[in-house]
Amino acid sequence: MNQAMIFAAGLGTRLKPLTDTMPKALVPVAGQPLLWHVIQKLKDAGFERIVVNVHHFAQQIVDYLEVNSNFGLDIRISDESAQLLETGGGIKKALPLFDPDSPILIHNVDILSNVSLPSLINFRHLSSDIPDALLLVSQRKTKRYLLFNDARSMVGWTNIETGEVRGPVASNPSAIIRHPLRKLAFSGIHVLSPKVFPLFQEMPERFGIIDFYLKYCHQYTFLGYEQDGLRLLDVGKLDSLDQAEEFLQ
Repeated sequence: MNQAMIFAAGLGTRLKPLTDTMPKALVPVAGQPLLWHVIQKLKDAGFERIVVNVHHFAQQIVDYLEVNSNFGLDIRISDESAQLLETGGGIKKALPLFDPDSPILIHNVDILSNVSLPSLINFRHLSSDIPDALLLVSQRKTKRYLLFNDARSMVGWTNIETGEVRGPVASNPSAIIRHPLRKLAFSGIHVLSPKVFPLFQEMPERFGIIDFYLKYCHQYTFLGYEQDGLRLLDVGKLDSLDQAEEFLQ
């Protein structure tokens, strides 16, 4: 089964004042909510089950999906109304709503891209060993990067503005000098193998998914995936809404 989770619970503070009256997921771009664009991309790629987490103006999202008959898909709600659980905690809470034997594609609601979702979910072609997670990354400029070795396996995280380094490489700084690591920006789109689902039970109720990857990347294979010709837009700020319309056209 092709299944996915859409992160739609965020407060959308960078999109104020629009998000004073609606969730970020329902902010319109090119005449349709952000949520609509992501659902259609998933549906076109053959995804059958989608879990949407909700918190900010949660009922508006529930009502929107009901009015649209869940777009003919098996769409389930993971309700975080009581507490926003962050990206990792959101996945942990939603896991019982998924098929435990199939990978889960995770997609932020405010990310527009031309990425091939079928290529991501069928990631067995990327390595002789099936990775335990696949993270869509790119060379775009940012302050925070994931660090990858020559085998494209994640080995850490860095903030180039503060110089902070986290993860296995942080305990051996000389390794960074001896073996220059690739600094790549995370896209908010990634795939989790069923092999790592049980690990979420070892995590707290509320945590970020990058904390999860940093905790286990020395034991499990978390691969970075770069798509040739990737176009990606984070629709997180007001000034990006106009860019989003051009992007979609």
